[in-house]
Amino acid sequence: MDRLRVLVVDDSKEIRDFIIEYILEPQGFEIEVAFDGMQGLHKATSNPFDLILTDYEMPNMTGPEMIRGLRNQGNKVPIILMTAQGSEELAIEVFRLGVHDYISKPFMPEDLLDAIEGAVAVARLKREKDNLMKRLMVSNQNLEQRIGELNVLYQVGKSITTLMPPSKMLERIVDATLFVTEGQTCKLVLVDPATRKITEQVQKTRKGQSPESGERVFSVPLTMGKTIVGTLSLVKQVEGEFSDHDERLLRMLADYGSIAIHNLQLMYQVQKSKEREKKQIRDLFERYVSPTLVEQMLARPDLVKLGGTREQVAIVFADVRGFSTFSNSISPEKLVELLNQYMRVAADAILAEDGTLDKFMGDAVMAFFNAPLTQDDYPLRAVRAAWALQQSVAQVHDKLPPKYRLEFGVGVGVGEAVVGNIGTAQLMNFTVIGDAVNKVKRLQENAKGGQILIDTDTYELLGNQIQAQDAGIMHLKGQKYPEPVYEVLSVEGQVRIQSLPTDEFLDLNSWEKLNTYTARV
Repeated sequence: MDRLRVLVVDDSKEIRDFIIEYILEPQGFEIEVAFDGMQGLHKATSNPFDLILTDYEMPNMTGPEMIRGLRNQGNKVPIILMTAQGSEELAIEVFRLGVHDYISKPFMPEDLLDAIEGAVAVARLKREKDNLMKRLMVSNQNLEQRIGELNVLYQVGKSITTLMPPSKMLERIVDATLFVTEGQTCKLVLVDPATRKITEQVQKTRKGQSPESGERVFSVPLTMGKTIVGTLSLVKQVEGEFSDHDERLLRMLADYGSIAIHNLQLMYQVQKSKEREKKQIRDLFERYVSPTLVEQMLARPDLVKLGGTREQVAIVFADVRGFSTFSNSISPEKLVELLNQYMRVAADAILAEDGTLDKFMGDAVMAFFNAPLTQDDYPLRAVRAAWALQQSVAQVHDKLPPKYRLEFGVGVGVGEAVVGNIGTAQLMNFTVIGDAVNKVKRLQENAKGGQILIDTDTYELLGNQIQAQDAGIMHLKGQKYPEPVYEVLSVEGQVRIQSLPTDEFLDLNSWEKLNTYTARV
């Protein structure tokens, strides 16, 4: 501990020398002297002392006057008053001034030493208290700094879990590094681990800072596992090396940066996965379902059922009647063009009701409803599509010569089927299979041209939403028992397919027009 400083104020040289030589110096005090009260007051207010020994009667300013001057200035240094006028009134006076003790002259060295030891104990306690307060204030400042740093790190930690552009994320890390380390410049660099080329970098300098001599640079790596993906560098005005605390903060922020980069990579992978999923859905369905339905599936891919699952579906089979015989009377080129026209009519009718086109089978088409997305009114949609198909065929007939007017026989039914992707990795089809499909196929085979046949289950589900007549009891091939079959006469809320422009219908009497026609199915 530093030596205690004592100020001796006395106009008598003999007393000053006695006190210094026989009492203070043997105790190791640091000593200062004043020849009167005025000089003592000046020295006590100019320099800090741990103890003052002062005489009572002195020229220019008495001891009590000096003490009063010190106390008025807030100086609470312990004071021992030495006086030849010992009395009770004097004791009361000096103690009111805040004197620690007083000694009557002449005094024995032991008496003064006892008084000094008592006053010094107070001085030591005061010094220890002051030192403790200083350490406490420093600790509080360090604690506030640590709390500020932790708050910044917490905010950085929250930031790396949020969705934001990569450049903004890197800027936050650089800003946080400058804030908590009080550095001049911070630079974050990302590199491609394979090529070691820089892919991204962010650098910031504090406002008003300029390069100075004595600046030091400290860099830490950004790692993912054992792979270095970048560096975080700090420029700071420091003497000697960076402190352990600075290094610890920089490494911690580098870890946050590594986590942020890893999260951004995961987000990128998730985004790419979503894009692949959307592409898979679009590639799989855009040729089989309506554009509106495709957009719904892209918006909610979780609703799409792509596996092999059992679902209640409505199935539609439509076949062109008499096509095999008709195909023998027309050239192959004209036959394909005409067939494409009829297939387009069937496809438009099905897609208008958000049905799924399963496949084209020569002169027949198959479709189903309630998959891949659920449709509460799927039986009605299926029958409406069949009805719209027959109405559109009538429009086609208005544009064609009689010999090219063909008709569809249509079967519609509901039931449980397995829905999923059937095929190989190179070629697959989203389809439905099961006994319900076979049953509807047989219904279609029994339908005449222009007729729509439905099974009993479909008829009962639709009730008064359609008008149908009993077509008799049929024993459909593949079914155990015969059952009633119904012919649809009209449908509630039917969707009318918009008439195609005249120039999109084939004029088979004009070969020139045929050569310029391009099928759209």
